[in-house]
Amino acid sequence: MPSLIDIRRRIRTVRNTQQITKAMKMVSAAKLRRAQDRVINARPYAAILNQMLADVALAARADLALAGHPMLAERPEKRIQLVLITADRGLAGAFNSNLIKASQRFIEERPDASVDLELLGRKGRDFWRKRPATIVGESIGISQKFAYADAAAIARKASQRFSSGEVDGVYLLYNEFKSVLAQKLTVARVLPIELPTQAKGIDFIYEQPPLELLETLLPRYVEIALYRAMLESAAAEQAARMTAMDAATSNAADVIDRLTLFMNRVRQASITKEIIEVVTGAAALE
Repeated sequence: MPSLIDIRRRIRTVRNTQQITKAMKMVSAAKLRRAQDRVINARPYAAILNQMLADVALAARADLALAGHPMLAERPEKRIQLVLITADRGLAGAFNSNLIKASQRFIEERPDASVDLELLGRKGRDFWRKRPATIVGESIGISQKFAYADAAAIARKASQRFSSGEVDGVYLLYNEFKSVLAQKLTVARVLPIELPTQAKGIDFIYEQPPLELLETLLPRYVEIALYRAMLESAAAEQAARMTAMDAATSNAADVIDRLTLFMNRVRQASITKEIIEVVTGAAALE
């Protein structure tokens, strides 16, 4: 049976851990608020861009050059680029492990295709570095800065590889933020771009030919898709970490309660033993 000193030392250790997890929960809650605001602000912009893309594509549908646009080319997917967005740090429950397992399934489900990995986040980078995989790029820390320039640079590189025929498809794999308690694992194809369809078009007057507008809108569409995925992943990460730290804090409180109860029992047994020894000694003297 452990001594009272050992039990008190363990209670003190668990209480210190509880203070750390509680502080991490509060930090994640503050970061989640800012990340959630950015996600909510980005979603309407992405929706309006999709609508604009549909309108311009509908106006340019008669142009034969549209069908041959390099960013719209449908090819058999013999070589694919997967952009995996993970976190830089752990202590977020199953946030990173679910993404890594999903990336493994993505590769296993396409045995006839060669998959190139663009890794955003330290956890995904560290995992795939130790395994036989084709890594064409890696970025650490960009999901926490919310910089559009970083997303645009990665999107431009992916668009150039697709347009040149180096890859036949580009996919995003990330956690989409739904709520504090729910994140949705999402696999989205961004290249080739599937133009939104519209049953009835609006008769716009274009200052430039619609095809020229598409030349600007299509690369921007890929950039916004990646930037929004980064924002969604950052918000989902903070939500997962806040939930995990809240559960850890509650578990620490339960451990402290059980250890305190056990300590009281040990102390009671020690006091009872001493009383018995005193009574026995007194009875022996009579």
